[in-house]
Amino acid sequence: MSETVSKKPVNMKNIQQIIFDIAKNSKEASIKLSGSPSKQKDDALLLMAKLLVENEDILINENKVDVKNAESKGLSDAMIDRLRLTPERIKKVAVGLIEVSKLNDPVGEVTKMWKRPNGLLVGKKRIPLGVIGIIYESRPNVTADAAGLCLKSGNAVILRGGSETINSNLAISKILREALVECNLPENSIQVVPVTDREIILEMLKLEDQIDLIIPRGGEGLIRFVSENSRIPVLKHYKGVCHTYVDEFANLNMAEEICLNAKVQRPGVCNAMETMLVHKNVAEEFLPKMIKSFVDKGVQIKGCEETRKIVSTVYSVAPDDWHKEYLDLILNVKIVGSMDDAISHISQYGSMHTEAIVTSNYENSQKFLDRVDASAVIINASTRFNDGFELGLGAEIGISTSKLHAFGPMGLEELTTSKFIIYGGGQVRT
Repeated sequence: MSETVSKKPVNMKNIQQIIFDIAKNSKEASIKLSGSPSKQKDDALLLMAKLLVENEDILINENKVDVKNAESKGLSDAMIDRLRLTPERIKKVAVGLIEVSKLNDPVGEVTKMWKRPNGLLVGKKRIPLGVIGIIYESRPNVTADAAGLCLKSGNAVILRGGSETINSNLAISKILREALVECNLPENSIQVVPVTDREIILEMLKLEDQIDLIIPRGGEGLIRFVSENSRIPVLKHYKGVCHTYVDEFANLNMAEEICLNAKVQRPGVCNAMETMLVHKNVAEEFLPKMIKSFVDKGVQIKGCEETRKIVSTVYSVAPDDWHKEYLDLILNVKIVGSMDDAISHISQYGSMHTEAIVTSNYENSQKFLDRVDASAVIINASTRFNDGFELGLGAEIGISTSKLHAFGPMGLEELTTSKFIIYGGGQVRT
């Protein structure tokens, strides 16, 4: 399968034609797919899961080519681990597709219906977005995960993965497309861009007549590049600078467990806590034990001057550190004088991703809930719960930190929009 990857430079005219043809085929497929019955889509998802496991050897062999190329280019061990496929990871991808098949299909759901004085019956009905372009890095599992979610929600998808996983992505795509054909669904509902030239992304971002939404998944640099160059609406998620505020009315044992989990359970993800805010009235009691727990887990603590007065071994925090998404075992700590100060700090430095408060005071919890602007605001639980699966969506295609068209984890419903449906009985407008 690796021979299908372009090994020679592709001229700009060919690049434009390649991505235009892909987008045109996706548009045509999306029209056919939008009206497909739920059972037909579910059967395809189940067959995809079965074929991925049955073709495990092929997938791993193609993945070995990507791993070898990544090693020769000097990619980090962490990056290579992200792109590596194993039998266990393939099985996990298959299980994910099976789980998506079990979710309720949002397409066709009538969410509202009301009657006008003139007798018109007006409603809103869920429909697919159309064609979704996904630009992502490293993880080949995204190819199957994203394709499954788009298929279930009736959307055609164009997948442009990183050059480091091109052979893996093409191998996965071939299997997924075989399942579509077997289930009489349009094969071009799922397409992987076979060209690794960066220029093809720029050309893809110009095709607003064929592509309805772009979802970039990767580092902040990729997302900003896509947002700055796209003519197509972009679902943005720049970074996750997430905070936990320990209120003066917090149960401190609970706060310690929540904050430790939010930082160390999986520090390299977007919903991990990057800054812990602590009310001054509990700081002297809470911080020594809390910081020791962090240090025991290998966390480097950077604190404000008030924090360093309480725990002298803490490193000094620099002004720019408050903006940072570390994605590592590094944590900022700041003592605040009030909850208003905590909210003000979050407003200035947060990324509208996930914010949490630990408190036993109902009034404070509701004030925090109402005033903090983030895709998820959490009371007395870890920031790590802002995740599609954990929130009961079954799966997600990403987390949006912009408010159009979705805010927070994007599950199946967020991959649809709605149209007005109107039933009349001969009415005319006067």
